[in-house]
Amino acid sequence: MAPGTVHDLASGRRRPTPATTRALLKVRGGTLPRARVDAGGTRLRLRALHVMGHGSARIARALGVREMTIRCLVRGDAPTVRPRLRDAVTGLYDAWWDKRAPERTRAERGAATAARRRAIAGNWCAGVGLDDDLDTPGYKPASNWRPATGTGIAPDIHRPVHSRKNNRSRKNKRP
Repeated sequence: MAPGTVHDLASGRRRPTPATTRALLKVRGGTLPRARVDAGGTRLRLRALHVMGHGSARIARALGVREMTIRCLVRGDAPTVRPRLRDAVTGLYDAWWDKRAPERTRAERGAATAARRRAIAGNWCAGVGLDDDLDTPGYKPASNWRPATGTGIAPDIHRPVHSRKNNRSRKNKRP
């Protein structure tokens, strides 16, 4: 069914025909692709990484996204995210949830300290305090901020940042 037809039906500009009604009744929520999903679990994962000293800039570099995207999510300004970003954050979280950020240089030490201070100020929960149902909309962790030392140092991951323009041009090229 054409998007314009759906829009006209939803806005009341068009009345459904019997064929349109049958087609719409066949649609189930699970069969539709979801353009965006709740950002709650993604936000909690990013905040737990901050508890371990991983700042927004380090996380953004590892995911290949803009730092402002991560900051917006961490602050709670975005109610939804694209499934692709949620999956990327989940993968990074799985790799780093129990690993501290490296502090080899003065800049790394400063960034890790700043990330931990944000976590303390926000009373953010470490990864060990999150339950498996953290992706359920409205989920709240049972525990608050506590110091976390982790099991080692997280490896560096650097992916190129992709702009929308780059993504469009890549779609037109063959892999």
